[in-house]
Amino acid sequence: MAWVRTVCGRLKSDYRYSKDIVYNNFIWCNPTSEQRAKICTTAEKILATRADFEGKTLAYLYDEKTMPAELRAAHLANDRVVLAAYGFSETMTESEIVAALMKMYKELTS
Repeated sequence: MAWVRTVCGRLKSDYRYSKDIVYNNFIWCNPTSEQRAKICTTAEKILATRADFEGKTLAYLYDEKTMPAELRAAHLANDRVVLAAYGFSETMTESEIVAALMKMYKELTS
């Protein structure tokens, strides 16, 4: 979402998504086999946790006020392994992460 907030435009307060500007330009990491396995495991945990809340909407599950603690924990675990796959520190701020992604983008497109 940090990339989306930085790169995509807005129409009033809504994001204007564009595959050409937002998604096709996103810099993907190149995880090792071990990192890929960890990412898959944590992603599966997110899906399994969401399944525990059958009947709840995505709006409910992802609202800051109503998000179940188990789901938040599953996402945080996934965030940690994805950050590691990028070689980023867990202590990096959102701004630092976006700056690092922009640097990677510049290197890739130079």
